[in-house]
Amino acid sequence: MTTAEFAVIGGSGLYALEEGFTKLNELDIDTPFGKPSDRIVVGEIAGKRVAFLPRHGVGHRLSPTELPVRANIWALKSIGVRKVLSVSAVGSLRQEIAPLHLVVPDQIIDRTKSRVNSFFEDGIVVHAAFADPFCEELSAVIAACAERTGATVHRGGTLVVMEGPLFSTRAESELYRSWGAHIIGMTALPEAKLAREAELCYATLACATDYDVWHPQHDDVTIDMVIQNLLQNTATAQAIIKSVVSTMDMNRDCKCERALEFAIITDRKLITAEHRRKYGIFIDKYLQS
Repeated sequence: MTTAEFAVIGGSGLYALEEGFTKLNELDIDTPFGKPSDRIVVGEIAGKRVAFLPRHGVGHRLSPTELPVRANIWALKSIGVRKVLSVSAVGSLRQEIAPLHLVVPDQIIDRTKSRVNSFFEDGIVVHAAFADPFCEELSAVIAACAERTGATVHRGGTLVVMEGPLFSTRAESELYRSWGAHIIGMTALPEAKLAREAELCYATLACATDYDVWHPQHDDVTIDMVIQNLLQNTATAQAIIKSVVSTMDMNRDCKCERALEFAIITDRKLITAEHRRKYGIFIDKYLQS
């Protein structure tokens, strides 16, 4: 089988699923937006179909700004995915969120500058609601499963998404702290926005690796520090993923599934065959006469 309703997007350090991931098939998918970051691996965990996509590609070949996010989300949607668990490495902006702690954020601030953040263009306009950027139901399941591993888990919090690939300046780090933000990363956007346009439930398991550069008693963030803590967090993330898949109900009782119901602004008569080719998997159900 080459379909799955649940997907994991692996961030830095998580390039494959290992905990009980069996019956594997690799999918090489072409999309209207090019190739995804890597082949999508579809298999089973606890008897349930799961798709896995390494966000940066196996071997970590793609920087945050280079990620083919539209292709990634389109490809997952095309194989039947309805829910996405995104695993991301982040820096902490708060004393109480120590390295190796986990955060399941509920808000996001966009500080990216050069990324395409919508599928829809060239004559079709869609304005989807994004007030609550993460699926509350999926986030609750992830947080509960994370707590059962014994890890320190923070439920809720604001994630700042910066452009990268360089880390923050001290002034930027202090600015984000003054805004009340909790963690900072480079990859949750436009991923979360595109997942909303694709009507996928999307939530993030953020793994803190450092204190960014604001903390006077801790060394400035370096890639060596990040990698060292990533390796410790990866084993925990694998266990959480297995628990989420084992306990999660694939039924949906949230707004994610109908995110585009009243969001397509363009006159239906102006939606062309080319639009349908690119966006049909998102909008066809709303274009039936």
